[in-house]
Amino acid sequence: MEEIGEDYLVAAHPRPFEGERGHLKLLLQARRDFLEVWRQSDYAGQNSQISILGRQIIVVNAPESVKQVMAANHENYERKTPQMRRALEFLLGDGLFISDGETWQHRRPLVSNIVHKNRLPVFGKVMESVTAEMALRWSHLEPGATVNALYEMAALTAEIISRTAFGNDLGADSAKEVIEGFSGYQKLIDSINIGYFVGFDDGLPIWRTPKLKASVARIHKVIDRVVDQHLAGKGDQDAMIDIMVRRTRRNPNLKLDKEAMRNEAATIFMAGHETTAATLTWAWYLISSAPWAEEKMLEEIARVCGDRAPTVEDVPQLDYCRAVIEETLRLYPPVPILGRQAREADKLGDIDVQPASLVIVVPWLLHRSPDLWEEPNRFMPERFLDRRPTPYTYVPFAAGPRICAGLQFGLTESILCLATLAQRFKVRVADGFHASPVCRLTLRPAGGLPVTITPR
Repeated sequence: MEEIGEDYLVAAHPRPFEGERGHLKLLLQARRDFLEVWRQSDYAGQNSQISILGRQIIVVNAPESVKQVMAANHENYERKTPQMRRALEFLLGDGLFISDGETWQHRRPLVSNIVHKNRLPVFGKVMESVTAEMALRWSHLEPGATVNALYEMAALTAEIISRTAFGNDLGADSAKEVIEGFSGYQKLIDSINIGYFVGFDDGLPIWRTPKLKASVARIHKVIDRVVDQHLAGKGDQDAMIDIMVRRTRRNPNLKLDKEAMRNEAATIFMAGHETTAATLTWAWYLISSAPWAEEKMLEEIARVCGDRAPTVEDVPQLDYCRAVIEETLRLYPPVPILGRQAREADKLGDIDVQPASLVIVVPWLLHRSPDLWEEPNRFMPERFLDRRPTPYTYVPFAAGPRICAGLQFGLTESILCLATLAQRFKVRVADGFHASPVCRLTLRPAGGLPVTITPR
């Protein structure tokens, strides 16, 4: 569903599910696309529960319960769901995103420090440089040339995270290996672990098919090479991985061997490029479909930057650009489902939580709830200009102790890349293409996003 008017945009979203919804049909739909399963009533700002083959599933869509799960009683819900752990463990091992307990407690402070906002002045210069290189490449295209925005943004963010995290140029060939490897992984992985619903509290290991192994091998080959360079003392000292290597040598209690370093490097890389690439892709779709918002954004860029390219120092003054990105994250959160597995019994609102139940906070639902947002499906960057959202109604980066460590990095990168490229190029969704959001591991437009690129 989508509606484009002269001065408004109801952004693309699937129709709410209607009709009978048996357990088997629900699981099959969720395996295909998580966004297809929700009824209109699921968007209400309240909790709900169902039972599938005896497994309790609780959808948390009331802000006070979101707070309880993610902050107030987070220790009971820190464990990621068997679906997410099993889906990503082959690729990320015990990386921070899916680890918990002692492993998470040891590594979270290290990773948080590595990507801390105080390092943004250094990382920002890399963002500026890499985006300028993409702008130069775009300037050599024929006016009106069509490209896939999802692939272009993935290449851009992969190069940025490579130079900031690894201190090395990734290069076109390696970037292609990682991007295609992860795209293939998403298509092949089963995001619903059937074993969990037939009595296995930890789910069942995924079937590592030859194609899945090949996708992982493409990614690990690139990351292993980078880690080896840093272990040999050949890496950039400002790079995130070099900092990790030095601190591990000073503090053996971190227990980071080469495999663990690769797991954290893979986690930083995947989180750092995939989520921002998806955000920028959806931002181009929204701006292309909302010329009045693009005009306001360009006016702001001209006022703040004049004719020069935006810099990381300009980002705090680019309020409307930030609002565009934040509204994009509201409408299209890169990780639209945040699942947790309850350790012990608890109570969420009037629902009694059973041990090992599946408890899910769904930003896709929370951000589009008519009880919590005015005209929730409408693209309105202005809603982020004058005031902040009510706490725990807006969680694109999760919340509480497990909030995304790279939040400020990702926001700064998204704003700077969008402003830099929008200043020089008119990006338009290709004629006849209608964006359709689909969720496997992350939220992408189905088939990518073909756009035309024209110099301003």
